Amino acid sequence: QVQLVESGGGLVQAGDSLRLSCAASGRTLSNYVMGWFRQAPGKEREFVASITWSSGTTRHLDSVKGRFMISRDNAKNTVYLQMNSLKPEDTAVYYCAARGLMTNKYDYWGQGTQVTVSS
Repeated sequence: QVQLVESGGGLVQAGDSLRLSCAASGRTLSNYVMGWFRQAPGKEREFVASITWSSGTTRHLDSVKGRFMISRDNAKNTVYLQMNSLKPEDTAVYYCAARGLMTNKYDYWGQGTQVTVSS
């Protein structure tokens, strides 16, 4: 089991920055891919970014490239999502998730943290 706890959400204005954190516990993460997803009201949950823990390889949703960056801190077992130049359309509940290297399915999810961007 992997337990995930997100933090760092809040209400900001367009153009501001936020950094989300996801603290992981329960297992060593060297065999996992960590991801950030988001779900806006009335919309399906969408992939935002991921990082392969062992290699540091990252992927980002096209619409957030250049604005968002996923990273990890090995010592703290924590994944971050740095979000810059926030837009109202970034408003959503953001979820941290984890999946094994050999699967495409994210099995572990955090409780989510609300990000609201006002115009």
